[in-house]
Amino acid sequence: MVIAEEADSLSTPSPRLCVLKREEGETYSFHLRVEEGREGHIIRNVMLGGVAERSGLRDGDRLLEVNNCYVDDVPHPEVAAKIRMSGNQLCLSVLDGKEYEQALSQGQDLRGLARTHKGESLKPPRLCHIKRDPASGLGINFTPVEGEKGRFSVSLVAGGAAAKAGVCKGDRLVWMNGAAVSDLSHSALSRMMKKCGDRITILVIDSESEKCYLQQRMPILPSMAVPHNLPYRARKLLLVCGSEGYGFLLRLEKAPSGRTSHVLREMDDGSPAQRAGMKDGEILLEVNGELVESLNHQEIVDRVRLSGQKVSLTTITPQGLDFYSKLGLSPLLFCEDDSVEREKEKMTPAPAEEQSPQKEEMDATCKPRLCTFQKGPLGFGFNLGCVPQSPGTFISEVAYGSFGHDAGLRVGDVVMEVNGQNVEDKYLEYVITLIKEGGHFVSMKVLDKTAYSKLKQIDAPTKDITDSEEEENDEISFL
Repeated sequence: MVIAEEADSLSTPSPRLCVLKREEGETYSFHLRVEEGREGHIIRNVMLGGVAERSGLRDGDRLLEVNNCYVDDVPHPEVAAKIRMSGNQLCLSVLDGKEYEQALSQGQDLRGLARTHKGESLKPPRLCHIKRDPASGLGINFTPVEGEKGRFSVSLVAGGAAAKAGVCKGDRLVWMNGAAVSDLSHSALSRMMKKCGDRITILVIDSESEKCYLQQRMPILPSMAVPHNLPYRARKLLLVCGSEGYGFLLRLEKAPSGRTSHVLREMDDGSPAQRAGMKDGEILLEVNGELVESLNHQEIVDRVRLSGQKVSLTTITPQGLDFYSKLGLSPLLFCEDDSVEREKEKMTPAPAEEQSPQKEEMDATCKPRLCTFQKGPLGFGFNLGCVPQSPGTFISEVAYGSFGHDAGLRVGDVVMEVNGQNVEDKYLEYVITLIKEGGHFVSMKVLDKTAYSKLKQIDAPTKDITDSEEEENDEISFL
């Protein structure tokens, strides 16, 4: 839908409010760009008949606000992230391209223009998480607004759980546990409350602001909200690489629910990861502001290594990810920035072991190779893989130019020994433990997978442990 007011004169630009609502799996059908020689965030490639065009967006429009947040002076990647995190409903305030350029040439205050257009009394909604108090319960009740279906006023127990969670007397209820209440009767809302158990998460807004939203036909969205008492928040961590890498493991793991995630494991004592506040078992959401959900394991590892001496990681606990998933919200909406700059560490990469890899040509009858090397600034420089729930480990990736590469490790090599101990019949977790116990150095006896397969074909063919498809392998990287 489109809400637009006529400008008082040609010298007074009038922002347009465009509300975009898409179905699950549908795109918003426009591009947001910054262009050389032009100011602002520019709307481009508005698809004919798409969600954006139906909302009133036009090619060349300049974006002023995303979900009531002024963005004209915000870096482009952050603006794109705000749109991405909004979910399936999005509220944009835009100016026609010519009006935008006119306003700039006249020195008009674009922020003030956007604020004046939507009204000074418009306050953001609040997303409040309430935990039942043993004595007073949730401390909240809802009363239907007379004559208006789907609108409910809040009443509170003074000093109760809801009041402590940021809910105010007279607030209007918008949303509960991920569901809008606009189509609910009071009895249906009461049934929903009973099913909530000891905790509920609600979206509320003061009655005056609600009137303004309704008058402007503007949706009240969780992505506009100020968070109160949320039990989980994503965190941004800044890691400064030390002489022995970042000091953590990145693993691709499948949860009992079937969800596959990139999980942070085993922070070394005193490592950059531990100093940054990383916790074992946290799930990785972003690397340097880039979402990792569409990246495979190796692509994430490459981004960390190519980041140089610093990397920003956004993480959340598994419980936190479940919390936001059940609410239908992005876990990045209310991210906390823990990436406080720390005193720069003096980083002197340790010299590589003066041991050249064997250069002989390998054939099917070659002998195992002993590769001994130490951890460098970006870790050991290799990834391990395995067939899930099966013994045996192989080298799935080797970073070119890393200490592991220089020592002779190659993709597909089967790991036979680690630090003098045979691991052919051991599981991946055991191999990891051996490597970590070795500290800064590791000695690995490996054999080319073709030679290894022939070596094992004594009584019966043995399944090559590197035969399974890549996406079915457990993967781990030393970072």
